[in-house]
Amino acid sequence: MADKKVAEQYYTPPPKLGKWEGFKIFLWNSETSQCLGRTGSSWAKILFFYLCFYAVLVGYFAAMLAVFWQTLDMHKPKFQLDSSLIGSNPGLGFRPMPPESNVESTLIWYKATEEKNTEYWTNEIDSFLKDYIIDKNDKNNDANENRVDCSFDNPPPEGKVCNVPIESWNPCTKQNRYNFHKGSPCIFLKLNKIYNWLPIMYNDTDDLPENMPDDLKQHIKSEKSRGDKNANVVWVSCSGENPADNENVGAIQYIPRRGFPGYFFPFKNTEGYLPPLVAVYFERPRTGVLINIECKAWARNIIHDRAERRGSVHFELMVD
Repeated sequence: MADKKVAEQYYTPPPKLGKWEGFKIFLWNSETSQCLGRTGSSWAKILFFYLCFYAVLVGYFAAMLAVFWQTLDMHKPKFQLDSSLIGSNPGLGFRPMPPESNVESTLIWYKATEEKNTEYWTNEIDSFLKDYIIDKNDKNNDANENRVDCSFDNPPPEGKVCNVPIESWNPCTKQNRYNFHKGSPCIFLKLNKIYNWLPIMYNDTDDLPENMPDDLKQHIKSEKSRGDKNANVVWVSCSGENPADNENVGAIQYIPRRGFPGYFFPFKNTEGYLPPLVAVYFERPRTGVLINIECKAWARNIIHDRAERRGSVHFELMVD
């Protein structure tokens, strides 16, 4: 009978505690010396386990990254030209771009008589061209030191890159606000960079493609007559996409020349390299009319595809 009483006392459930009393015992149980349900030795064991576990993980990923970085070259891509994702067919880009709030738009629309209306577009060009302006007072800029004046007779030496003298491209200059205020804007074109891509020029005037604009064919023949080096250019043509657009776009000038000189290629990721530019000067586009414009780059290894915008760029121009 006594044994039965002892057993009954041993299995007596613990006293019921309030929420606050139970929480205090969970934080620290003085009877069992437990903190948060574990003794000191238990906490030491689990902390030691996780310390070793995460140390092994960090070491493993550090070793994998070290192996990965050994396969990379910070100055050139591992996969180039046709073996790369971007391929070997460069596209054209234009500046200024519309606001980011309308990222899918390619419309350049402004009112020439309102300064605030033209300010956005000219500021966008200023921002784009800031790297092209050489600050002669900044002697610590290695990129400026690495740029030299180039020509067809004087290509850049090894390890040097060509300067792009945009300050002399009148009227498409910063001082002239790129002629936006006169309703005759300058739009800048650039050829997208592809590492180690070398254009194959149209140097033979008897083998020009049939779909090349007639005025560009005449221009190439004129440059060819001045010397073979003058035709070593990735040519550029801009026109309206439709007959109505051609009627409204008006006369077009290309500054400083009608294309990208061959001495800028290939792109080798040399310090200070700047992609060549062409300023397209629309002398007198019809006002109040939306004009669809397509510009193309011409070389034998540039394929044009209007649907995918390969080798070309599209934008709309509307001057009020």
